[in-house]
Amino acid sequence: MKTFGIVSYNKYANFTNYGSALQSSALNTPIYKSGESMEWRAMFVDYCPDRLANMDPLHPFENMWDQDDEACKRIEYSMQAIRENYEKFMTFYDQFFLHTKDKYTSQNFDTICGREGIDGFVCGSDTIFCYKEFGFDDGYFANYDVMRNGYSVAYAASFGDTDLRSIDKEALKAKLRNFRYLALRENQFLDFTREATEVKVEQVIDPTLLLTASDYDTIVAPRQIDEPYVLLYSRRFNPAMTKYADRLSKEKAVKVVDISLSGSNPNGHIMRYDAGVEEFLSLVKYAECIVTNSYHGMLFSIIYKRPFCLFSREQCDTKNAQVLQMLDLRDRSMVTGKESLNNTIDYDKVHKIIALRREQSLNVLINELKGIEKWLEG
Repeated sequence: MKTFGIVSYNKYANFTNYGSALQSSALNTPIYKSGESMEWRAMFVDYCPDRLANMDPLHPFENMWDQDDEACKRIEYSMQAIRENYEKFMTFYDQFFLHTKDKYTSQNFDTICGREGIDGFVCGSDTIFCYKEFGFDDGYFANYDVMRNGYSVAYAASFGDTDLRSIDKEALKAKLRNFRYLALRENQFLDFTREATEVKVEQVIDPTLLLTASDYDTIVAPRQIDEPYVLLYSRRFNPAMTKYADRLSKEKAVKVVDISLSGSNPNGHIMRYDAGVEEFLSLVKYAECIVTNSYHGMLFSIIYKRPFCLFSREQCDTKNAQVLQMLDLRDRSMVTGKESLNNTIDYDKVHKIIALRREQSLNVLINELKGIEKWLEG
């Protein structure tokens, strides 16, 4: 049986990011399921990029992309919830992942195949190719000797808001040539990647969409809030979102449940930033409506067929817009909170599109994994 090591976001990167944890888990599931007949399995690599090596997740001031005063204030206000949240995320990673026995960094990564019995690597998904976040990280770009000289593929890797004008394009091309097959999540770098490499390059959906609501129901927590509520989930503070959520709560005569980092709570929201991954799924599943600027907040609203609106968030606008366009949901996008919003979503139509893209993307993933046999023969 072949073992594929998944190199992706984990507890060292965005440990309180529900989407990061769930996309890693979601990628593991179809590899495991298809492996029952194909004789392969997935193992999550406990990998810490060099940029995060000296950062303490319980002191997030040192591990923040946003260092403005408002962000720091929100962290300070939420520290107790962050500590509770951290423990829940660690339990999730330990409970739902087959992972390597040891932690790997740039100092010992090249020993991983012998120590863990790994035959190939799958890098992804999420913004592992985003230069602003990790630079050209050797783990995410398959640049360690065992990855570069072995069999490495990427699934749903994203460049995030990388600007080609501000980076060394030749260095990026060299890193991309480490892969035997590349599947990207967004389309804006498809042409560049195809020109840079001689391998197959395709576009696929985020791994969270490879699973259905019934798959997530196997891990979802029981209902958290007994009464109806609007769910507010902001990955970056936006006062227009709060105003809109409060307006909805008044119109619907329901409470606002807030799982965003917040520096205060003047409007009496039910604050649940302590929610773990399973509780996050539950809060989305039972919400009357979701107000978010999170990519995965949007995706799980769609998975659970909940009404939602998606506010603009600079570093996410491109990837968010592509999903909305693919699913013909562009009318769910908001900037000011004053836009007119269609109250109904034709989720039968939406999920037919997802089912088709799911089948296509699963075929790409399986072909990536099958490629190891041809590579070994060759």
